[in-house]
Formats: sequence, C-alpha cells, structure tokens
Amino acid sequence: MRKIRGFIGQLFLLCFCNIIALWELINVGTALKITAIIALSLYFILFLAIAGGKQDSDRKLNRIAKGTFLTGSANVLLCLETAAMIAIAVFGGLSVWRNIANDIFAMFFCAVIGFFGVIRIAVSARQVKFYWYIILLFTWYIPIVNIVVLSKIRRVARNEFRFEQAKQDLDNMRKENEICKTRYPILMVHGIFFRDWQLFNYWGRIPKELVRNGAEIYYGNQQSANTVEASATELKERILEVIKETGAEKVNIIAHSKGGLDSRYAISRLGMDKYVASLTTINTPHYGCKFVDNILSKVSDGLFDFVDRKYNKLFTVMGDTAPSFRKGVRELTFASCEKFNAETPNAEGVYYHAVMSQMNSAKSAGFPLNIGYMLNKSHGSGNDGLVTMESGLWGENPLKIEHKGKRGISHGDMIDLFRENIEGFDVREFFVDIVKDLKEKGF
Repeated sequence: MRKIRGFIGQLFLLCFCNIIALWELINVGTALKITAIIALSLYFILFLAIAGGKQDSDRKLNRIAKGTFLTGSANVLLCLETAAMIAIAVFGGLSVWRNIANDIFAMFFCAVIGFFGVIRIAVSARQVKFYWYIILLFTWYIPIVNIVVLSKIRRVARNEFRFEQAKQDLDNMRKENEICKTRYPILMVHGIFFRDWQLFNYWGRIPKELVRNGAEIYYGNQQSANTVEASATELKERILEVIKETGAEKVNIIAHSKGGLDSRYAISRLGMDKYVASLTTINTPHYGCKFVDNILSKVSDGLFDFVDRKYNKLFTVMGDTAPSFRKGVRELTFASCEKFNAETPNAEGVYYHAVMSQMNSAKSAGFPLNIGYMLNKSHGSGNDGLVTMESGLWGENPLKIEHKGKRGISHGDMIDLFRENIEGFDVREFFVDIVKDLKEKGF
C-alpha cells in the first residue's frame, strides 16, 4: 500500500511539473484546468512540507530521513520526467517554444525537490563529504549525472540514518545497565595543538556516548602546546579539582597523543599516583615520534621560529596563557622521549593500558597525516600518520587495533576528529568497551 501511495504521489508531482504541456494536451474547460493547477500546486507545497513524515524522535535523524526521502523522490521524478519530456516532444505535437518552456519548468521544480532534500541532509548528516555538494552544484542540470550524484548523497545519508538509529536503539536497551558507570570519574586528556573547546569537542561524539551509558566525564583543560612538565603541572591541578568537585578518591585518565606523556609525568613525578586509578593512553608516542624528527631535520631555524611565533600568538588569542609550539614539538622527538622514559617509570598501584592504531595507506587520512604516514613507513611495522606502532605500544598487554581493509585507523580517527562512521570500526563503541572494562576491573 505504501508503494502504491508513493507511486500515485510521484504521478501527481509529474503532472505538476508538466503543467505547461498538459494545459494544451488535455481538452477540458479552462475553469477545470485552473482548479487542477491550484490543487497540484498545493500538493507540491504540502509534499515539501511533510516529506517522509516523522521517522525518528531525534530531530537531527528526522531531518536526515526527510532529506533522503526528498532526494529519492527527486531522483525518481527526474527519471519519470526524462521519459515524459521525450514522449511529449515526440507525440505531443506542441510548438518548440512550449516544449522548451515545459522542460525548463519541469526541471526547475525537480531541482527544487532535490534542493530541499540536500539542504536537510547538509545541515544534519555528517557522513556526506563536502565535495559531493560541490559536484552537485556544478552537475545538477546534467541529465543522468545529476541522478548519479544525488543517489550517492542519498545513499550515504541513508546509511548514516540507519547506523545512528541502530546505535540509539542499542543505547536505549542498555541504558539501565549503565555499563560505563565507573567507580571513579573519567578525565579525558587531549593531545598537542588542541584545546578542550566547548563548541568543538576534541573527542568528537565519544563523550556523549559514554555519558549515555553512565560515565561521568571531565576534561584535562591543559594548554594546547608546552613542555610535558608544564602540561603535567596543569593536569595535576585539574585532577585535584575533579577530586574536590566529585568527592571521588581517584580518577581514571584516558589520554590521547602527547596527553599520555603529560599524564604519565603527573602520575609518576608530581605525586598524582595517589589520585589516579588508571591511565589509558591512545596513540601516544611513548618512544618518540619519528615524524617530528624528520620534520625538524629538514626545517630551518628561521622557519621554525616563524611558525612558533604565529602559533603562540594565535592560541593566546584562543585561550592559552603561555603556549609554546617549539617546546611542545621538541618534547616529541626520539631523544626527548628516551630521556623521559628513563626518568618516568610506571607508578605502582596505577593500572596502565596502551592502545595503538595504524593507517593502511596514505589515503586513510588527509594532510598532514598522509604525509606523516609516508615519512614514517620506513621506521616501523606501521603508523597512524604521526606515531609508529612500536612507539604507541607501551607497558604490559597493550592493544593493537587491527582494522581489516584498505583504510586503517589514523591518529585523528581515534578521537573521532572528523565524526566519520568508519566501516568495520565504531570508535564510539570502542571507547564504551574501554570504559566498560575499567568498570569491570573495579575502577
């Protein structure tokens, strides 16, 4: 029945799009024609307004669903309209100018339906790459090509809708279990060149997913770039703040990239082992970053100083009090980390767990990680575009993420930087499992 209603609706839209031709082709009274035009126009407006109905309680997902419905309708209508244009031109017996006017009118309103659908998708869907919208902008008037591009956008958006809806259903089913409600709160510590901004969460969609499943989340709030010692001192103050605010005895730290080194320093050398139950490092360069060594060996002091000044000025405006690009970068060299490891052993009584991923090709990520991947290829068994596999696997029982396929998982993918649903690796569920494991271990 639903398919029949959809087919009838498409016929009404087809009639509306071909009003100019039908005015001449249908032999009925003028009053009836005007009535039909008004009715079809109202149907068209109503169709745009309530397209697809309400398919989900979540507003964003509902917009995606409506967007995919409209783009799908536009594609079907484009196919029907192409056939109708040929039939009218061959058998209609209309003048050339009336045929042209009808074709322009029809294609315009087909485009309107597609436009409304694409706008809904663009403001709500995260998985459709921006370049597809650019391609559509330059090809929407080209027959067949416009159908192919619209179909691609619709397919990606529809997959996102289904994926997110399934994740919502999963969260709803296990909500009462609070599988991420750990004994101690979670402190998430960012890496270098970022801050914990409210408008752009460093950890992407991960924190919300953890909170949905019972986790209590806090952020490190250290500056974007500085020495490990300086960042660790800021972390020490933050740990004590969280302890005071929550009344908890300790915290569980999940740290990415250089944040793992900052956390290790705070735990082992600033007395925070008394207040930290566990440290999970994500793609942290424990043994240094060959990518950084390669860059520093090729960059002149003048250029390095220039970048340092510009970076520090920018991030001072963005909230840092005393950032240092130069000091932060130099802390990631092989020699610096070798010295750091000798002076910073793991603290007794703290549970350490290291996680490391790798890219499978330079196409797995954009600049600069694609360049880093190529530069690091000769330095280990694999890398994430910045850190080699050997550098990230620290301590006992580290976890190496094996991602089958050509893509692999980059340094940015591990913090959901681009909010991308990667086939074969659900980063949000991965972190749920990490925190669930901490809970099961009594942390």
